[in-house]
Amino acid sequence: MARYKDEQCRICRREGQKLFLKGSRCYSDKCSVSRRNYAPGEHGQKRAKLSEYGTQLREKQKTKSFYGVGEKQFRKYFEMASNKKGITGEVLLQMLESRLDNVVYRLGFGSSRAQARQLVNHGHFDVNGKKVDIASYLVKPGDVISVREIKKDSAIIKANLEANSARPVPEWLEKDADNLSGKVVRLASREDVDLSVEEHLIVELYSK
Repeated sequence: MARYKDEQCRICRREGQKLFLKGSRCYSDKCSVSRRNYAPGEHGQKRAKLSEYGTQLREKQKTKSFYGVGEKQFRKYFEMASNKKGITGEVLLQMLESRLDNVVYRLGFGSSRAQARQLVNHGHFDVNGKKVDIASYLVKPGDVISVREIKKDSAIIKANLEANSARPVPEWLEKDADNLSGKVVRLASREDVDLSVEEHLIVELYSK
């Protein structure tokens, strides 16, 4: 799958807000958004007025970047959400929150979603006692996500847990730091999503 390989901080600057793509750096004084809160490039400080389409596109691009999802997969999630009961935009965000890499990040096992995705791909986690190395795996209520027994001495995971100990775990998840595991209590609601996004604009964009 295609991946954005340029400087991650440029994405946050383009969207005008922190998307927490660089882990601990985003919480420090080194954060590019804090130091240069304007779009990258020669004309970045010129705030051009966006068209209706441009506004919708920026909301989609921001959401894709936040969860680290490519265009093809993002559209697939939208199609799945539009076929489910409920408000399409909210169901879309719920599905993105249910990705295994996002859950691993939310539980504090990864410093960023990108690192969490890498840890999942490298086979560090079990879901309900079975190894799952697919970052896009969608968890369900009752699922238990745990660090695999042979990976429990991982220095990276231990360092992340210590560094993220003060980061709150969302209410839809339960964390057991002692056993390096977490449980999905329920699916995420709209209120649980901490991204400042107007998801109805994404729906309008794809509905054209």
